[in-house]
Amino acid sequence: MSTSDKTVRLTTAQAIVRYLVNQFIEIDGVETRIFGGGFGIFGHGNVPCLGEALYPVQDILPLYRGQNEQSMGFAAAAYAKYHLRKRIMFCTASAGPGTANLLTASALAHANRLPMLMLCGDTFLTRLPDPVLQQLEHFGNPTLGVNDAFKSVTRFWDRITHPAQVIQSLPAALATMLDPADCGPAFLGLPQDVQGWTYDYPEEFFARRVHRIRRQAPDEAEIADAAALLNQAERPMIIAGGGVQYSGAVAELTAFAETRGIPVVETIAGRANMLADHPLNIGPIGVTGSDSANAIAERADVVLAVGTRLQDFTTGSWTAFSKDAKFIGMNAGRHDAIKHLSNPVVGDAKLALSALQEGMGDYRAPDSWTSEAQTERRAWDAYVEENVAYGNRPNSYAQAIGVVNALCDPRDRVVAAAGGLPAEVTANWRTLDIGTVDVEFGFSCMGYEIAGGWGARIAQSEAEQDQDTIVFTGDGSYLLMNSDIYSSVLSQKKLIILVLDNGGFAVINKLQNNTGNESFNNLIKDCPTIPEPFAVDFAQHAAAMGAITETVANPAELSDAFKRAKASDKTNVIVMQVDPYDGWTAQGHTWWEVGTPEVSDNPNVREKHSEIEAERAKQRQGV
Repeated sequence: MSTSDKTVRLTTAQAIVRYLVNQFIEIDGVETRIFGGGFGIFGHGNVPCLGEALYPVQDILPLYRGQNEQSMGFAAAAYAKYHLRKRIMFCTASAGPGTANLLTASALAHANRLPMLMLCGDTFLTRLPDPVLQQLEHFGNPTLGVNDAFKSVTRFWDRITHPAQVIQSLPAALATMLDPADCGPAFLGLPQDVQGWTYDYPEEFFARRVHRIRRQAPDEAEIADAAALLNQAERPMIIAGGGVQYSGAVAELTAFAETRGIPVVETIAGRANMLADHPLNIGPIGVTGSDSANAIAERADVVLAVGTRLQDFTTGSWTAFSKDAKFIGMNAGRHDAIKHLSNPVVGDAKLALSALQEGMGDYRAPDSWTSEAQTERRAWDAYVEENVAYGNRPNSYAQAIGVVNALCDPRDRVVAAAGGLPAEVTANWRTLDIGTVDVEFGFSCMGYEIAGGWGARIAQSEAEQDQDTIVFTGDGSYLLMNSDIYSSVLSQKKLIILVLDNGGFAVINKLQNNTGNESFNNLIKDCPTIPEPFAVDFAQHAAAMGAITETVANPAELSDAFKRAKASDKTNVIVMQVDPYDGWTAQGHTWWEVGTPEVSDNPNVREKHSEIEAERAKQRQGV
């Protein structure tokens, strides 16, 4: 019997686990398992079969027990982001509500183009015991269930209805997750009976396989067109997105910018593509950006957008640029490369930047343009320095960010998401080392902060780094999802968590007021259904989960507390109240399109609607 004819009898669940264990990836010449492990909460839909299959391999495929399926998915996404999409975690959840809890996390991974494998229980294929516990019944379509909801928030979706299907489905799911153009979450629905059914699998299916991330070379004609357009530019600009880091193209981006003298601005996902003090780093762009980046964006005649999906917070809802500006979309994904009639360069950023470098001749941007951009950046740096300073001013997010920025190690990882902190971190954080900032704003998802910090810390510890993972979260996000403080304590994955308490959803209250509306249902004190507002003692709450906690009164006390947290080997939670009204970063914003009422009895709303609509004149119409 030839090797290819040999078979092994396994359950569906055992086959899935054996396959995952034997998938490796080459990173910088070193082969390591693609799957660093998984996050799991067991229930009747996954514990008898998938749990049985995972138990024997717990040493090489560690299973981290989460407290909530949604936060497990957030942790998995942050883990993949830390590893630049080269290593992946799986999440397993039981049928019904356990799996449904992963929907938000899957949407987050999809929006941020991050890989995550979901192995989720499903209803019985035979339907003999129907209706079963937690099953949704659709009278006219018995095939439809909770798991079908994942079709809109995954890049790959399958329901395994026969054990043999995993022979095709697992490689297809993995190929999707490792594809730079299609990267995103993959979902496998595993009916409870099928998980335990057996099949004689070919042993070759479980052979050790080493994968490599595909690098698609750009088309020569597209490079030539891009070079011709840039060679005519008088005021060129580069937008550096998260794809620069995923491609490993930071060095190529920097070399291209330096050779050509072209100013670089960063998206939220692309923060930490360049150090803060690099002379061509002109700052973050867009709604939560900097005056410096937005000033040159208004005047740029050719914009090279590298590895960005150009979402509205980058483009100012497409008001940040001149209507005459021409775009070059350099992206592994065709969908992103052609946005707003960009001249597309479809391909890997590392290869494409190198090819464009070779095709540009001796072109260099006019010194006057580069100097103008640098002057704008110096003015922005001066504003940030003043903005993060503290003294006789109300406590603010910016001040807390400045304290941490001044004291952290260059390789510490900063995590933030949703609410006011993404804007404040993006605008005020000065990058100390490449790839050290994770501001989740693709889905802007409350609750990601602590869970994402835990996932990042797991990845960080695999790299045997002593640096810290630092989480910025507001009180609103903390109350939404905080249980992974307990997870970090249990797993001994230290976090430093700053809870900046502004008494509710203060940034949305600011938006409410800025659109002419009265404060309503955002700050705790403005909720009509709350007769007697009171403050949560976040320090006591976090301490109950095993964290070392402190409440500080001001940034000076925060500085001392942060030093103690750095010296500690356990999770620390530091709480500080910040002002919900004053202290917001006032500069650096472009217009952002939000829906406002065309008619209202409130004259302030009518006035603000007119002001907001007047700015629409700057908006590009997709051309």
